[in-house]
Amino acid sequence: MDIDRRQLALPVLAIGLLGVVPGVVPALAGSADEDAVAKNVEAFRAAQVATDGKVFEALCAAELSYSHSDGRVEDKPTFITNATKRTTKFLSLAYQEPKIRVVGPAAIVRFTWVSESETIADGKKAPTSSTS
Repeated sequence: MDIDRRQLALPVLAIGLLGVVPGVVPALAGSADEDAVAKNVEAFRAAQVATDGKVFEALCAAELSYSHSDGRVEDKPTFITNATKRTTKFLSLAYQEPKIRVVGPAAIVRFTWVSESETIADGKKAPTSSTS
């Protein structure tokens, strides 16, 4: 099966943490490939906020390996389950200062993840910031 760089963009992205001002795709002075990757990154960010499993299913490769900063690694089914059945919800999620490079058949996306989430059970809020 042939996979082009647009299909690889999010699996490569998913290796690290994700993080763009909500609802805004950054203006990049890049190639058409980089623009396509930026649109997929924004779709992925929006799916995280909306906990939309159908979008994750469409954007993530079957071979997905999602690594968390605490060392946990999830395959595609586990990632989608955990991303859509949460005990917390995002109040905000931004991928700040995104940098996208297309290298051969892959895309490398780096950014600073900035979010605020709320625990559903007790309403406690927690900010998070991390560079991927």
